[in-house]
Amino acid sequence: MGSHCVECAKASRPAATTRVKDWNAAQPTLVTFVLIAINVAVFAMTSVSDDLLRDLGLNRTIVHYTDEWYRIITSGFIHFSIFHIGMNMLLLWQLGQMLERAMSRTQFTLLYAACLLSGSAGVLLLDGTDITITGGASGAVFGLMAAAAVGLHRRGVNVFSTGIGTTLILNLVLTFTIPGISIGGHLGGVVGGAVCGWVMLAPHWKPMPRMAAYLVPTAVIVVALVASFVVIQYGAVAGG
Repeated sequence: MGSHCVECAKASRPAATTRVKDWNAAQPTLVTFVLIAINVAVFAMTSVSDDLLRDLGLNRTIVHYTDEWYRIITSGFIHFSIFHIGMNMLLLWQLGQMLERAMSRTQFTLLYAACLLSGSAGVLLLDGTDITITGGASGAVFGLMAAAAVGLHRRGVNVFSTGIGTTLILNLVLTFTIPGISIGGHLGGVVGGAVCGWVMLAPHWKPMPRMAAYLVPTAVIVVALVASFVVIQYGAVAGG
């Protein structure tokens, strides 16, 4: 093995930019990991204070009267129990392994944001104006499931042979049969994810323009934000 002086060891090391590039390449699902870490960190903080849950959760009447627009984002990172966050993070991890590897990190981030905000728009549109606080990553996760299902279908794969289709259908059935689950959040996420998945996960033999993978989720984000604004500004009182 021999011995090396400090100067020689330093000289033999790759440049910092090369080391960063190598580390970056070795993290194929970095965005997924970061999203899970944020959700877990927020859960830890909200476990200490119920007030924080109320401050971050989504309710259109509250947003209408307080202008706390940040709730349409923060509500996607709060959870109400270990089981709630555990199931969502398990699905996020599994779907991230599939989807983030199939696209760039920027595309996956846009996809997740589009699903989250579509879920929030669904909550505002369909979940009423009572004092209930809605939260959870399930809107975004449902969107990722829908995107994966659409992508597999476009590639000629039977989604029920992969488990994605069965998981999505089962969770939709539970959405409509178990009280207290956000129907609007789940359906909104599914719609946003399906639209994005149709374009972002197009098969190579039916290619989409490269920029479409960025423009479509961006357009879904804009539509979700506009829909949220309209519902909050004009629907909260009327719908109450």
